[in-house]
Amino acid sequence: MKNCEMKLDGNILTITVNISKEFGKSSSGKSIIISSTEGNVSIPEKEDIKVGLNVYRKS
Repeated sequence: MKNCEMKLDGNILTITVNISKEFGKSSSGKSIIISSTEGNVSIPEKEDIKVGLNVYRKS
């Protein structure tokens, strides 16, 4: 995962992303990647629940 933290508190999932970071252009070159789970990942303590996250801005 890039620039993404997940925390499970009871039934509440909190995802934290620092939007001041950048990881370069996407493969298409149309956007700048800020955060990504780089595919679907399990959330902490709940292997059967998945999250897929992409945070980006236009380049």
